[in-house]
Amino acid sequence: MLLRSISYLVGLAFAGILLIALFSGVADYFSNPPAPLAADKYHEEHKPLRLASDGPFGKFDEAQLQRGFQVYSEVCSACHSLKLVAFRDLKGLGYNEAEIKKIASDWKTPTPSINPDTGEASTRKSLPSDNFPAPFPNEVAARAANNNALPPDLSEITKAREGGAAYVYSLLTGYQNQPAALLKQFPDAKTPPSLHYNPYFANLNIAMPPPLHGGDVTFADGTPNTIQNEARDVAAFLVWTAEPTLARRHAAGIAVAVFLLFATILGYLAYQNIWAEAKRKVRVTGALDPKNQAKSRRAKGKAGITG
Repeated sequence: MLLRSISYLVGLAFAGILLIALFSGVADYFSNPPAPLAADKYHEEHKPLRLASDGPFGKFDEAQLQRGFQVYSEVCSACHSLKLVAFRDLKGLGYNEAEIKKIASDWKTPTPSINPDTGEASTRKSLPSDNFPAPFPNEVAARAANNNALPPDLSEITKAREGGAAYVYSLLTGYQNQPAALLKQFPDAKTPPSLHYNPYFANLNIAMPPPLHGGDVTFADGTPNTIQNEARDVAAFLVWTAEPTLARRHAAGIAVAVFLLFATILGYLAYQNIWAEAKRKVRVTGALDPKNQAKSRRAKGKAGITG
């Protein structure tokens, strides 16, 4: 009993301390509110972007995916890896086996390997079964080549960032000079020389320099190679790398929805055919039960009660 009382008092004291800390923190917040940050005011939501893969009936546009892959291979692959995608997966973009084999063999970064004679680290040309090799051998080398910034892997970037493809598109097309109004209101928020101002990035300053300048690639189908088109196409390609089975998933979902609708209709028709005309038999109980009414009448007769 004594131990229980001590435990109760200790718990009560602990709860009191938490309440005091809570009220103290709330009071301090309102008496000394945090100073506003430049990112709170000047960070912008992603631009609207519509792709063929959007919505429950969306399907990938193979021509757009191939253009996006071209932008990745000629621009983005110099810094960003695509480690969860294999060369043979490019079949989903409409490439045939010969084209995939050539893309893998000609890839600018060789695949790490082991020399079978010496057992030492080596490299070889990539095969269709290989995943895309990383542009840097390790994180240290990646940071050393990018001013200590680590370029993220792009395999699932559209799932890892809020806004998905729209975020990627906005970021690639959002580089601009720092607004004068920002510097006037936040003099200490000037973008450092090694960073670049982009209002679609979380803290406004990003280590990656503008990767697209328009005219970076030449599309075989004649699509204008503007910054907007290149950014839109590579964003669509990165949606595919994050979910290459999206079209099949949409098709399966539609099939399941049609099946459930059909089954619901059949169930309703079966109900109408079998149960709709059935009469519900309600058992009379209580004062309305004929047996109980007869007993009540006999009791009233014995007692000389009428009515």
